[in-house]
Amino acid sequence: MFDLMISGFYEFFNLESFLYMNLGLFLGIVFGSIPGLTVMLCLVLFLPITYSLNAIHSFMFLLGIYCAGSYGGSISAILIKTPGTPHAAATMMDGHPLALRGQAQKALNVALYASFAGGIVSALVLLFLAPEVAKIAMKMGSPEYFLICAFGLTIIAGVSGDSLLKGIISGCLGLFLSFIGIDLMSGDTMRFTFDNLNLYSGFDLVVVLIGLFALIEIIHKGQAVKKSENNANSSAISLDKGTLSKSEWWRLPKPISIGSLSGILIGIIPGTGASIASFLSYDFSRKASKKPEEFGNGSVEGIAAAESANNAITGTALIPLLTLGIPGDAAVALMLGALMVNGLTPGPNLFTTHGTAVYAIMIGLIFVNIFMLIQGKYLLKLFVKVVKIPQVVLIPIIAIFCFAGAYSLKENMFDVGAAISFAAIAYVMDKFGFSAVPTLLGLVLGALTEKNLRRSLMISDGDWSIFIERPISLVLCVLILGVIISIIYTNYKKSKAQRV
Repeated sequence: MFDLMISGFYEFFNLESFLYMNLGLFLGIVFGSIPGLTVMLCLVLFLPITYSLNAIHSFMFLLGIYCAGSYGGSISAILIKTPGTPHAAATMMDGHPLALRGQAQKALNVALYASFAGGIVSALVLLFLAPEVAKIAMKMGSPEYFLICAFGLTIIAGVSGDSLLKGIISGCLGLFLSFIGIDLMSGDTMRFTFDNLNLYSGFDLVVVLIGLFALIEIIHKGQAVKKSENNANSSAISLDKGTLSKSEWWRLPKPISIGSLSGILIGIIPGTGASIASFLSYDFSRKASKKPEEFGNGSVEGIAAAESANNAITGTALIPLLTLGIPGDAAVALMLGALMVNGLTPGPNLFTTHGTAVYAIMIGLIFVNIFMLIQGKYLLKLFVKVVKIPQVVLIPIIAIFCFAGAYSLKENMFDVGAAISFAAIAYVMDKFGFSAVPTLLGLVLGALTEKNLRRSLMISDGDWSIFIERPISLVLCVLILGVIISIIYTNYKKSKAQRV
């Protein structure tokens, strides 16, 4: 293990890694700090760049966006009371009151320090825990992998919005998209291609993402574009020196510890997300605080709890991805695509076949958080100005990036047309209350699920009992059954409450 750590460190430690990492960090903070421009959107727009990079450089770039976006949302939440990302809503509750009292930079500094602390702790947990999880996963075969993929599909329930049925339908659409193209098991059967050469390899993940997430976001922003009152308000808040008193410093370790632990535990569980972690940590910290009455009125503890939690998600969310091939959320699902493009198939074998590259990525996450602290500290005034950029300037620029990204994949106008088609589908889905995230999860997990299901049934000559013969399979079956029962019961209670 330590030999691989050393090899991974040498593999990671080069000028290109630091350049792409810092570029990703800069873009992540910018997109995270502008309300409406999500981290997901940033990842989708710049994912095509990684196709020309090696695995380590591309992952450093994407991790930079992912981690910095979690912090960037706090900037607009504190300055203009508009969270740049959903999980920055908890930060807003104490950050904006501090800004109104003339302590905006103090609030921004607390958010930065807490984000750094949560990210570093999470990166260390990833470095030391992921290999142990991989050792357990090495004992699993195709039946277990199918059950893990099936468990991954239950994440759809957590990202379905108000209607579980609509989430399932959306997920099934993603599964259908994953079937389009050559049958990978037989290699000689075309599925749903309609004799179109462009469909033989299926839809590229990036094309689908540009349509489902980026272009639809532009449509929404275009419909709502007007002179923002928030932008006008942001100019009224000036930055102070940002100095914390000694007593305020002493109050930070407890909420940061609570936030880091909350983020780590929730991050390991696929389908939960940073919003849950930040609000859960905020509530625990308020109950544990000696000054709970300050929460909601400008407490540095509240900011620290929320920001450490949402950044502690970033490292542990990669554990199920790297060890089992299960993405914990939509952003991590994109990273799964980046790994596979570079020939790194996530799973326990990844640690044996590409151990040096994996350790380089995990060590790189530590440096990502260090440089996020440096950028946040010295480029803060620039990021504050970014919040004031009007939407009428941003929307055309992002649209150009979307179409250029779709075309650059294969230099094919078919992909541009496909992206526009998926945007139209996403628009209709949105009008009828369907979330696009289950579609993404279905697309990403569909091929893995099908491959392991068919391989298992080939091994057993069609005998389905292969899925309950071994202890790990049996445990996974019980776990999936328990989750399904829990989902059904939760939705039953929700529907009953709505009727009342």
